[in-house]
Amino acid sequence: MNRKKLKVSIVAFFILVLLLPTHLSAQITSNETGVHDGYDYEFWKDDGGGGTMVLNSGGAFYADWGGGINNILFRKGKKFDETQTHQQIGNMTLNYGVNYNPDGNSYLTVYGWTVDPLVEYYIVDSWGTWRPPGANSKGTIHVDGGTYDIYETTRVNQPSIKGNTTFQQYWSVRRDKRTSGTISVSEHFRAWEAHGMPMGNMYEVALTIEGWQSSGWADVYHNELIIGR
Repeated sequence: MNRKKLKVSIVAFFILVLLLPTHLSAQITSNETGVHDGYDYEFWKDDGGGGTMVLNSGGAFYADWGGGINNILFRKGKKFDETQTHQQIGNMTLNYGVNYNPDGNSYLTVYGWTVDPLVEYYIVDSWGTWRPPGANSKGTIHVDGGTYDIYETTRVNQPSIKGNTTFQQYWSVRRDKRTSGTISVSEHFRAWEAHGMPMGNMYEVALTIEGWQSSGWADVYHNELIIGR
């Protein structure tokens, strides 16, 4: 190779390096929170078992779990500073697509927390062998081409974002499973409030894969949270 061709090859190589994305995938195998490519993420598990979370571009990620796991969560979304209600933040919608393959008890869900009151919430679009939460329905919401049953449950002295304490759980669970589409998050918030289930200041909204004493994998290939439109 002559010197002229060598110079051209070197220049082309450095141009290619500069054009490569800066948000390369990252792999996580232990409890961790952070920000990746504009989305807040969290990998969390309690005692036993194993799992892996691969952070892909935007809101996308890959999750797998098993090996005697008790409870594990993988999520990517948006965290807030606990000073604003969902009305103050603005309308929230999530567009998503997931290749979802659970073996046992698992949820594909929009997940998050509010404070004052402390509430853990789920908008469940698909699940594994058990449809949560095993309680009496308080009503329904018809949105995004489907019907969701609304539930409220109480967790006593359990782990939360504020340590071990007692708090409420709010649920919207779709009657027909799906693994892609649009979730009108704020519509569920309004429906819960209409059923006497008050929301507090927002802590988090995230697309989440959760596993309970199960195994499986999920490829979240699309996860776009839209706020204020």
